[in-house]
Amino acid sequence: MRRIVLAAVPVIVLAGAGVGVWRWRAAGHKPPVEFDTAAVDRGRIVSRVTATGTLSALVTVQVGTQVSGTVQKLFADFNSPVKKGQLIAKIDPRLFEAALEQARANHQAAAGNLAKAEAQERDAGRQFERQKNLLDRKLIAQADFDTSEANLEVARAQTASARGALAQAKASLSQAQVNLNMTSIVSPTDGTVISRSVDVGQTVAASLSAPTLFVIAKDLREMQVDTSVAESDVGKLSPGMAASFTVDAFPGDRFRGKVRQIRNAPQTLQNVVTYDAVIDVDNPDLKLRPGMTANVTFVAAEKDDVLRVPNAATRFKPAPEIFAALGLPAPPAPERRARGAGAAGGPTLTTTHGPAGPGAGGPSGGRGRGGGGRGEAATDHRTVWVLRAGRPEMVPIRVGLSDGSTTEVVEGDLHEGDVLIVDASTTETPAAAPKGPGGGVRRLF
Repeated sequence: MRRIVLAAVPVIVLAGAGVGVWRWRAAGHKPPVEFDTAAVDRGRIVSRVTATGTLSALVTVQVGTQVSGTVQKLFADFNSPVKKGQLIAKIDPRLFEAALEQARANHQAAAGNLAKAEAQERDAGRQFERQKNLLDRKLIAQADFDTSEANLEVARAQTASARGALAQAKASLSQAQVNLNMTSIVSPTDGTVISRSVDVGQTVAASLSAPTLFVIAKDLREMQVDTSVAESDVGKLSPGMAASFTVDAFPGDRFRGKVRQIRNAPQTLQNVVTYDAVIDVDNPDLKLRPGMTANVTFVAAEKDDVLRVPNAATRFKPAPEIFAALGLPAPPAPERRARGAGAAGGPTLTTTHGPAGPGAGGPSGGRGRGGGGRGEAATDHRTVWVLRAGRPEMVPIRVGLSDGSTTEVVEGDLHEGDVLIVDASTTETPAAAPKGPGGGVRRLF
């Protein structure tokens, strides 16, 4: 019995060693293909349009001066609240006061000349009446009468000229008075001073154009955001649509507004066309300031409880090496089909290899983790690969709304919980293919 036990010990040891080696090798052996997967789920999808813009007051008034001179006093500064008609600056009025006095003197002189002309006209009229009576009685010559009549007409012309000179003097006086009044710069509206461009003692010249002294915002409690929306997204917006935005000054706060209008005037910069979507914003706390940069988000569409797939799954396309590693025949290449063609084809539903959109990219958008390009795809048909029984299976689907990371499934043989392939890698043997710098593992995407 002892001999039997002693003889069995080496056999048991060798068997245990063999089992250990086999388990060690089995543990170190990797499957021929490794898949990165994501599950199909249900949830909410919100399609958003993003843009940047600049905050400004609803009404901004530039206050200037129509007369030249030296700034004598300032009665408003940055952030000063002002009322309509309030004095905010004063131009040195001495030159304009002197001009007014001269114009007033000219007016008085013109009035005196008119009085003198009227007196001469009355005297010429009396002389004419006397000469006429004498002529009727044949006591004077016709020439003397004609002379008196000519003197009367001259006197009347001199009176009319004096009246014109008086009117000119009156107009000059009024202009001098207006120029003097313009040395007082008043606010044209209620609001807040957001900019001041002059200092006391500075000379301003208004010979060619009115220089800007102040910029006044009418009411900072009501503001607007002028956004630059790309032409590819402007069709998704409409007046009255809700919008939200953030500013760098308050990154934790989200402000809300409403689209007032979408202006038709295009703005082209470096061959990129954008349109101005104006958003009305309430600013009761006066947190927002003119000139701030706003990062705006428009909610274009939203749906609840829809079947969703990750966009990476719609962009994945397995390489032939995947099927070779699994010992499966490679599937035929998808047939290209135009939009809307063959809707009743069932399982033969194919995709169009167009540019991948920001929502759901097409198979041609790259393999595995490749990102989608800008713009919408040419069709709403896509192809995803489902992992069933450890093998990839191609499933054609029709997609709908997208939020940039997930896409709604409208039609297709997909159910909640299905496992989709978003990436795949395989291990190549030296006989099958040369190793790259990183070893024998090759990632296919």
